[in-house]
Amino acid sequence: SRAPAISVSAESCIPAGLRLGPVPGAFKLGKYLSDRKEPGPKKKVFSYAVPPIFQVRMVRGELVDEAGSSALEWIGLIRAARNSQEQTLEAVADLPGGQIFYRALRDVQPGEELTVWYSNPLAQWFDIPVTATPTHDEKGEERYICWYCWRTFKYPNSLKAHVHFHCALSHGRPFLHHDH
Repeated sequence: SRAPAISVSAESCIPAGLRLGPVPGAFKLGKYLSDRKEPGPKKKVFSYAVPPIFQVRMVRGELVDEAGSSALEWIGLIRAARNSQEQTLEAVADLPGGQIFYRALRDVQPGEELTVWYSNPLAQWFDIPVTATPTHDEKGEERYICWYCWRTFKYPNSLKAHVHFHCALSHGRPFLHHDH
């Protein structure tokens, strides 16, 4: 069993393009991704490279948490984004197989949760599906179906993580799209 998910949120504005990292340890983004957002402890982080309207101090333009710890100590706590609408960061690498960083996709506002998903090139490097095509259930709600085992997911990234990490029927085969 795993610990409850920790929510990492911005205490102040995090500017678009800001890079965090590198991400330490084995990179398994999405391995524990679930369709439901599990409540858990919250951690606030500050960007010290922000407009002066926020009462923060400059610390070499890097993000630190409320205790002043650098991103290397809490970056692994950032939750995987279930879809692009909730995604605030993307995982990137300068070179295939190189160190992985998180980059802010847009300005992240105070109080907003940090969530991350693979950039397309990094997803391709790790053989993570890049796309997922929705179907609609009997209520008209979007659903994502694993084309190997037929398990249904509410969010596209939950399906992608399932195919890569958990689907016993997909291992060793490339991801199929619904038109196959």
